[in-house]
Amino acid sequence: MSALLRRTLPLAGLLALLALPTPATAIPAFARRYKVSCALCHNPAPTLTEFGAQFAGNGFRMASGEEPVDTIGTDDNTLALLKDIPLAIRLDLYAQEYANGRATTDFQTPYGVKLLSGGALSKSISYYFYTFLLERGDVGGIEDAFLYFNDIGGAPLDVAVGQFQVSDPLFKRELRLEFEDYAVYRARLGDVPVDLTYDRGIMAMADVAGFTLTGEVLNGTGLAGADAARHYDTDANKSVFLHATRDLAPALRLGAFGYYGRTDGNGTRNATQMLGGDGTVALGPLELNGQYIYRTDDRPTFTPGEGKVTMQGGFAELIVRPGGAAGWYGFALYNRVTADRPVLDVRLGGSPDVAKHETLSGGVGHLVRRNVRVSGELTYDFVSEDGRLTLGMFAAF
Repeated sequence: MSALLRRTLPLAGLLALLALPTPATAIPAFARRYKVSCALCHNPAPTLTEFGAQFAGNGFRMASGEEPVDTIGTDDNTLALLKDIPLAIRLDLYAQEYANGRATTDFQTPYGVKLLSGGALSKSISYYFYTFLLERGDVGGIEDAFLYFNDIGGAPLDVAVGQFQVSDPLFKRELRLEFEDYAVYRARLGDVPVDLTYDRGIMAMADVAGFTLTGEVLNGTGLAGADAARHYDTDANKSVFLHATRDLAPALRLGAFGYYGRTDGNGTRNATQMLGGDGTVALGPLELNGQYIYRTDDRPTFTPGEGKVTMQGGFAELIVRPGGAAGWYGFALYNRVTADRPVLDVRLGGSPDVAKHETLSGGVGHLVRRNVRVSGELTYDFVSEDGRLTLGMFAAF
């Protein structure tokens, strides 16, 4: 028996004990408000059903234009105040086994504690935010935080203003089932603070002639803090993101996007350009998601005359939902990102010193309750030739 397997068995046994069914005394905020099961919007949580995506697109309400529910009487027809501030909590716990020359066990319990809130302020205005009370051992702070304007002027046009993930119109990182991330969304080149995760700005979404069109105007600085003058964006440049997607058949969706932005640093200006395609094929219990991105930066380390650097990569993801009362599901994720030279960074807290990132993950999960699930995931890193076993628990209430 290998050292990794010997040390994995106690973790698996502990997970099995923790996975025994226990009563769930609460459900998340939106389900509490409407008194419905989490299964209406999630399968399994946190991934969205078709209705769940529509619910979010309606500004977190059952139907577009619905008046806020559970409000107090104020005798002011221009004011809707919820009786209670809707709050929900998401708790993620992991135990990991690393096999990088020797087996090492790490209890990441908790890995993340997230406080979420969202609600309607009128029949067309709503809000949403969440903050990490704890993320990877530190106070994580606010990530998503925006006001959402639904069906502006009665047209199929929605606008979000605030802080959000640039890649949300493609695939939502926060809703993935894997512990392993969508690496290409997190990838940066050199010292340029541009990726497809969080940024601040405006996002507009419209349905036009069978297409869903999304445009974003962004700072292009990520979640960098304010400077001494309380400025988030310290140059005159803004980044632009455009995405178009369409359902070509009941089981097929295809999309394409472009990104352009400029960043100043050390007296030098870098231009970032990205082009990409995304798609989903859904056949019964199987869902296949794919993403490809081609990116160029002409001065990624803000060095005059350094020359253009090209990055390309993406991911392929398979999700299996057998259905029925058993509550089992499976998943697999392949990541590959390469750059012309070692200025690539796809790691949390890492340094831009690699030219390639390639991983393969796969695993299974089980719904213990509608809002409690457990999972096991194996990941292999082809570059470092390391393996990782992740046993996880997720609860939302």
